[in-house]
Amino acid sequence: MAGMITGAEPSWTAPFTGLSPRILSKLVTQLRREGADAPGRGRPWRLPLADRVLLVAAYWRTNLTLRQLAPLFAISKSAASRVIDHLGPKLALKPCKRFAKDAVLIVDGTLVPTRDRSIAEQSKNYRYSTAHQVVIDADTHVVVVVGRPVPGNRHNSPGSEESGAKGAVGRTMTIADRGGTGLVIPHRRTKGKRLPAWKEEPNRLHTRVRAHVEHTLARMKGWKILRDCRLKGDGVHHAMLGIARLYNLALTG
Repeated sequence: MAGMITGAEPSWTAPFTGLSPRILSKLVTQLRREGADAPGRGRPWRLPLADRVLLVAAYWRTNLTLRQLAPLFAISKSAASRVIDHLGPKLALKPCKRFAKDAVLIVDGTLVPTRDRSIAEQSKNYRYSTAHQVVIDADTHVVVVVGRPVPGNRHNSPGSEESGAKGAVGRTMTIADRGGTGLVIPHRRTKGKRLPAWKEEPNRLHTRVRAHVEHTLARMKGWKILRDCRLKGDGVHHAMLGIARLYNLALTG
């Protein structure tokens, strides 16, 4: 029985993933080169690689339950779960390990409401969440590093170290908010006093530059799984890394 949704039909791609058919095809080609479709032990996959990529992207984009999503591909709920568990980590963004000497990065944290309370804590939005540090290139706006999730009650400063994001950027110039340490941050105002004019202007420029990472996070949150993640364990981390890769592909074409 043929699936109701298939990667062979381009009209399904944009409504379920937010990606163009060309971007999805490019992603499938990259995964083949990386060996994601290499034959493994056990029975072969019922769905071809393009359909499996479409399924994972649709799951992240729509946040449909597996009970809702699986019939759309004419497979069982357990088969859909195996596809996501197998292919999700393979879609992960590879962190940039070396940066140009004149590179400027921007970092910010975001909360992802997560139902797995073994990795989440109650955060400032009063929901159990994980906190994620996302680093982008200030020039191209592509995501270069995504830190490992930490409990949502962590502040950006310790969270940056715990997640590994701070270590990943090394000594590269990195712009952060007021919670950052060892980074380029805005001037702090003393309680009850106004900043002098010579500090106000750099702060305004700092805010305009940092807005790029906030826009990136807002676009990534268009993938609804980052608004209420039901995945357990490393699932939320794999989803964050995979969505970062999809975002970069959509941005760069």
